[in-house]
Amino acid sequence: MRLVCVDVGNTSATLGLYEDGEVSRVTRIDGGIRANPEACADLLRLIASEAVEGVSVASVVPRDNARWRATIRETLGCSPRFVTHESPLGFTLDYPRPERIGADRLADAAGGLARYGAPLIVVDFGTALNFEVLDARPAYVGGVLTPGLPLMTRYLHEKTALLPEVKLGGEVPDIGKSTEQAIALGAQIGYRGIVRELVAHLQKPFGGKARVVATGGYAGWVLEGSDLGITLDPTLTLFGLGVIFENGGAD
Repeated sequence: MRLVCVDVGNTSATLGLYEDGEVSRVTRIDGGIRANPEACADLLRLIASEAVEGVSVASVVPRDNARWRATIRETLGCSPRFVTHESPLGFTLDYPRPERIGADRLADAAGGLARYGAPLIVVDFGTALNFEVLDARPAYVGGVLTPGLPLMTRYLHEKTALLPEVKLGGEVPDIGKSTEQAIALGAQIGYRGIVRELVAHLQKPFGGKARVVATGGYAGWVLEGSDLGITLDPTLTLFGLGVIFENGGAD
């Protein structure tokens, strides 16, 4: 099956081609369709390159869904399927209000289950830092949400008089020798600490036996050189969107 998968986040949109279980042509657009509508349309055409059987979308920005739907119809000639809690996910939802689970979190869990099995903990480094938990049944039993790296660095800049907004990435020193280095060091090593403690907490019901997988834009940078033993899977969300579509989709 050949699909375009779209992960619509609060600060960016990530698109990729899903074909026979493989994800390729992954591209991110800062600001998404509201800030860059023409670029999103062009990217849809570029990623598809030829006919596709459908488009699978996870969106956490409801106000942009109509625009994405119209753009996909105009550029690719098909109606997208938006993932919800009613989609064929491959697992049950043991959660009081499943309609409130973000579509990206469901896609992470679906992709993680298909690739790694259960029990499973998925850590997604996006605008928020999300933890999703699947037990052995498999059932989605909940997770954890904390502010993500973009929120932290932007908040420091916006709520202080002198602290700059820092673009994260690259190597950081053992001790910060500038304000920028200090912020980057706090972000990278500090978030490792958050991940370490929350994973240890979430592992308790599983006796430490749950597989732990990380995805999202900052996952590689935060986890590089760490001893956390977490599998890095950059395309997990888009892969999960493909899996859900192949399961039968939902809208």
